[in-house]
Amino acid sequence: MNITEVLRKIDAYPKTLEDFRVKTFGGALITIISSIFMAVLFLSELRDYLTPSLNEELFVDTSRSAKLKINLDIVIPSISCDLLSLDAMDTTGEQHLQIEHNIYKRRLDLDGKPIEDPKKTDISEIKKSKHQENQTIETTTVACGSCYGAENEDLNITCCQTCDDVKQAYSKRQWAIKNLSLIKQCENVKSSETLKHAFLEGCQIYGYMEVNRVGGSFHISPGHSFSINHIHVHDVQPYASTQFNMTHRIRHLSFGVNVPGISNPIDGTIVVADEGAMMFHHYIKIVPTTYFRMDGSQLSTNQFSVTRHSRTVSLFSGESGMPGIFFSYELSPLMVKYTEKTKSFSHFATNVCAIIGGIFTVAGLIDTFLYHSVRAIQKKQELGKFS
Repeated sequence: MNITEVLRKIDAYPKTLEDFRVKTFGGALITIISSIFMAVLFLSELRDYLTPSLNEELFVDTSRSAKLKINLDIVIPSISCDLLSLDAMDTTGEQHLQIEHNIYKRRLDLDGKPIEDPKKTDISEIKKSKHQENQTIETTTVACGSCYGAENEDLNITCCQTCDDVKQAYSKRQWAIKNLSLIKQCENVKSSETLKHAFLEGCQIYGYMEVNRVGGSFHISPGHSFSINHIHVHDVQPYASTQFNMTHRIRHLSFGVNVPGISNPIDGTIVVADEGAMMFHHYIKIVPTTYFRMDGSQLSTNQFSVTRHSRTVSLFSGESGMPGIFFSYELSPLMVKYTEKTKSFSHFATNVCAIIGGIFTVAGLIDTFLYHSVRAIQKKQELGKFS
């Protein structure tokens, strides 16, 4: 007996002669359906194999990132851009007043359509304007500007050279400025234009800002912001707090790089103010996240959760506050690490074999059952026993 005869005896798949094979119409239908199922499940398994898996880890954050990037896009539909300011501060005490060097403001009509192109204030222009203002003060030190009755030596209020000096003097005396047009230092300020379209326009504030990587807050509030004796103040004169409708729509808010697959829970949120002079607080818990791709690149971003609280600012309630949109955030000491990994080919091959073999076996069982059932019915019909 040669080697060929030996191998034939261990053949686990013996073949039958073509003359003894019976092919049926039902078997053809089962073959087509099972083939479709095999193809669909194979493609699904192939797509799953080509999609990298994400391995998630949680550990203590020991990174030393210096800055935190905040991306925002917020629409306030019923207050003009001239009345709104964006300010930020952190737990270290550093304040960023009038943040506009990376922030754009776009004027909108009441229907939300843009009126003009967005405007951006550059840092160099801010420094230049302050330098020119200091030069103006130095050249006019002989002529002391009037504070319009707010002079007080005990409060160190003697001269008011600029419009901001007059406003700060009145704030220290806790007085209200009824008409800015009567103050000489404020003649060049666009107060009359601001008064005209204060509540006839909307505003879109978008862009990004970089702050210290510590807990802090930022807010959008009406009025010019400044600091008096380390106290953050917004000048909203000559308006009443109840005139400000702080209804807003948060189109986008994220911290760090936008990574595909990581959603921002506050995007598309619309917050409606039931009445005027409302404070909206968004408390944000930030979790640092690192994303390692298969190509070796690393992306550092942040995930976060949000809770919201609102209240009405009332002079008679005894509570301090001002109308606006406030975001308070703090960083978690833990970090989440996502790592992309390729899936095992052996696992893919095992699943494919299981799919093909399983469907083939089940289809064979169904075909055998149908074939013998039909044969049994036909025999009974031939014998006249089937009613």
